Amino acid sequence: MHCWRGLEDIPEGWGRSVVTIGSYDGVHRGHQLIIGRAVERARELGVPSVVVTFDPHPSEVVRPGTHPPLLAPHHRRAELMAGLGVDAVLILPFTAEFSQLSPADFIVKVLVDKLRAKLVIEGPNFRFGHRAAGNVTFLAELGPTYDYGVEVIDLYVSGDAGGGEPFSSTLTRRLIAGGDVEGAAEILGRPHRVEGVVVRGAQRGRELGFPTANVETLPHTAIPADGVYAGWLTVNGEAMPAAISVGTNPQFDGTERTVEAYAIDRVGLDLYGLHVAVDFLAYVRGMLKFESIDDLLVAMAADVKRSSELIAEYERA
Repeated sequence: MHCWRGLEDIPEGWGRSVVTIGSYDGVHRGHQLIIGRAVERARELGVPSVVVTFDPHPSEVVRPGTHPPLLAPHHRRAELMAGLGVDAVLILPFTAEFSQLSPADFIVKVLVDKLRAKLVIEGPNFRFGHRAAGNVTFLAELGPTYDYGVEVIDLYVSGDAGGGEPFSSTLTRRLIAGGDVEGAAEILGRPHRVEGVVVRGAQRGRELGFPTANVETLPHTAIPADGVYAGWLTVNGEAMPAAISVGTNPQFDGTERTVEAYAIDRVGLDLYGLHVAVDFLAYVRGMLKFESIDDLLVAMAADVKRSSELIAEYERA
């Protein structure tokens, strides 16, 4: 799969393509409907499929300080899109200058001149151009002028998550912030993942017999509510069952919020400096301060046992 960072990365002579545009944070099940349709139609038409997305999130440029917590970094989104069969991902730098493009100019500069769109696939609420003035109706109106078609796909999906609320990135972020990682996984179609580099912490886990990987998460990452979770720690492609702690470590009066993962039954791991992924499968308990270190150790052993049980149940399903 091609991954382009900016219009200048698109090869000269790029042919016609089927295009879909959006932030697509998380590539959740609603997004998968649109992207999957773009891939399907591209194959029918015998042309490549292209997903256009933005970096940073447009809200950070239009309203500084409002960058939403991210469900997936761009490299992870590209990986997920590749799994859906996408041929190319175009990550457009979203600058103040770019935000001033009128909807008509956006169509010409991105869809027509560079991607030579034959067909554009979007959801019904797609907005683009300065002040988000462009919509799917305007996009379709200009189609005959520039020789492209438009298909609008209803991305409406719902389930138990959020009490039946339609699936969205906003709902997913809200569930994660509340610790409902199982609800978030229903929307995403997979467990929520947090990535980063393993850094040295206070090393108290090692002293207590539960050495943890202290993950320095990527900027703007959507991190679950404080508590203990079952999941996986993935290193160099190997997914290891893990008990995961999120919080400030109140037992030792900590103030910095961290994500730490204990790889269950793994001994002698040296992960410092490595990029790792932490997948959140299920909530185990809230973050507590215990009466004594002995009480903490009992709770940690119970956390590991319960995490192992939840992971085994998931893997058997």
